[in-house]
Amino acid sequence: MMPLGAALAVGGFIGRMAWLPSPRLRRDMRANLALAFPKRSPAELDSLARDCLVHLGWVGGEIPFFVGRPEAMERYVEVSPEGLDTIRRARLRGKGIIMVLGHIGNWELTCRLSPLLGSVGVIAKRSWHKSLDVLTERARAANGVATLWRSDPGTGRSMLRLLKAGGTLGILIDQDIESVQSVFVPFFDRLAATPRGAADLALRFGAAVLVVTCHRRGPNRGDGHRLEVVEVPYDDSSSDADAEVQRLTAACIRIQEEAIRRRPAEWVWMHNRWKTAPPETQTLPGAPLEKRAG
Repeated sequence: MMPLGAALAVGGFIGRMAWLPSPRLRRDMRANLALAFPKRSPAELDSLARDCLVHLGWVGGEIPFFVGRPEAMERYVEVSPEGLDTIRRARLRGKGIIMVLGHIGNWELTCRLSPLLGSVGVIAKRSWHKSLDVLTERARAANGVATLWRSDPGTGRSMLRLLKAGGTLGILIDQDIESVQSVFVPFFDRLAATPRGAADLALRFGAAVLVVTCHRRGPNRGDGHRLEVVEVPYDDSSSDADAEVQRLTAACIRIQEEAIRRRPAEWVWMHNRWKTAPPETQTLPGAPLEKRAG
């Protein structure tokens, strides 16, 4: 019920306060940021962590305001002209779209693209409370996006129907999720377990792979967002499907990493992206021998 300005003010205040009461949150964010930006000082990393929490507070203020308000969202969230052209070309092929997402910027506002994408569904993990899941599902539905809960038995069939009909399936791949099949690809100069489902489905259906990232247009609350859309090509006739899945997943993560490096405060640094250790036989491409041995 709040005006957007008031919701952003409250969300930002909550984000600033979130840094104070939780030693675990501070520890996790500091550790992850130090791995990603080893040359930055502890003071710089703490400042970045606080900015991240304020950004997430703004995200929380924005999401409910734009439920069922497509005209307001269109003004607040712009799409690059190149992104619009990329979407149009992908839709014309008629083989469906895999929309690769991450927790970058306000990822929920990527539903700004739903009128351009036909039938849209996004794979998601249920939260800690059923009522929150109901609210999330209703909010996405009001913005033209169906929620496909990963743990539900019918989700696999729903995904296949959606892609067979030429629809768009959104998949977030920027987190280490133990319950899904993953491959290890470089992320901030370290191997990170990354869901492979987006690449597997693309190769199976011949769907276009579009990496969509979101970033704020300015440093202040209320500046709005801009969506960037990049298509990642792949070889669906490759004789080594696993190698092509690895390459495609790495290419998608590279685009996400570039977006995060440009706006590091707009990613979820409390998530331990490197919690799963890679096999000893796998190393970063081009790593020196002493690094590979260690």
